[in-house]
Amino acid sequence: MIIQNQKSLFSIPPEITFLNCATMSPLLKSAHDAGVYALEKRSHPWEIKVDDWFNPAEELRSLFAKIIQTDTENIALIPSASYGIAIAAQNIPLRADQKIILLDQQYPSNVYAWRQLSYSTQAEIITVKKKADQHWTDAILEQINETTGLVAIPNCHWTDGSLIDLEVISKKVKAVNAKLVIDASQSAGAYPLNIQTIQPDFLVTVGYKWLMGPYGLGYLYAAPEYCLTGKPIEYSWLNKKNSEDFTRLVDYQDEYKTGARRFDAGEFPNFIHISMAIAALSQILSWGVENIHETISVLTSRIESLALQNGLTVPSGSIRVGHMIGVGFSYAEIPALSKRLADAQVYVSFRGEKMRIAPHLYNDTAAIDRLFEIINSR
Repeated sequence: MIIQNQKSLFSIPPEITFLNCATMSPLLKSAHDAGVYALEKRSHPWEIKVDDWFNPAEELRSLFAKIIQTDTENIALIPSASYGIAIAAQNIPLRADQKIILLDQQYPSNVYAWRQLSYSTQAEIITVKKKADQHWTDAILEQINETTGLVAIPNCHWTDGSLIDLEVISKKVKAVNAKLVIDASQSAGAYPLNIQTIQPDFLVTVGYKWLMGPYGLGYLYAAPEYCLTGKPIEYSWLNKKNSEDFTRLVDYQDEYKTGARRFDAGEFPNFIHISMAIAALSQILSWGVENIHETISVLTSRIESLALQNGLTVPSGSIRVGHMIGVGFSYAEIPALSKRLADAQVYVSFRGEKMRIAPHLYNDTAAIDRLFEIINSR
């Protein structure tokens, strides 16, 4: 279902053309208001009850679980994608004769932990490069074999939205008894993801891009086996059994709360961030992720069409996600083009030799046409 333009739900001035949700989304007015209300409440700590430390976090956990179609018990609240990847690295043992598969020019948050694991285990990192006419999925499949210990990839390439078929990848990963870790930071909230069919070991995402929440709050999915015996990277009292009873906190517990809560970051009840994120995820679920993706796809299809008309390189709709697209420009062209866009208050991002264009429901075709007016004003 195509969603009508939702710009009225955001505080975006009329002179601004914002096409950069892949870097950071604007806040919904509802999320902003929830944050202001929570800040006021935080100013009056005598109003904060014991339940306020736990119940809102449980609500948020449940909302995110619905977005990726899984059980609430498998969700942890984390401050960043790198924190979640570090948890995954802590819980995936590798041998020296095994391989770690990453993408060429993969986002650093899903690289550095694996480099460190490679140093400590002597497992070799295989960086997948694709041929000019090859899909990322096929290039990754070619590298997975009996020596593979881990595949750590996104759902789409962060520079241009090129799609990776996680269900296909997952089947081969499981066939060779390897592990699968997904960074969904450029997909969750705008591209339909189903944990039941992907079946990763871990999935992480930030919350400030397509999930439209505050900076500093993200999410982790852990497969059921890790929820039983997984090892966190910090040891917060909040994650222990019976921590709701503040009178008995020094009755020290070895047992964790159920599910992925053992992986929650310290101070996860952050009253302000949690309130804002609840408002944001509630709106996303109201729209529906499939509807969001379908609606934004209309805009990226127009971008593809205009790019091709102007002789620019762009991945076709059949090999990319629908909510984000990268248009090719040389390094020599980018500085002048960036200035023209900034002068016109048109906001995109450049990643490598790609102009990454990431619209959302606050955009319309007029915004896309405005972008190409600036591109063509050379």
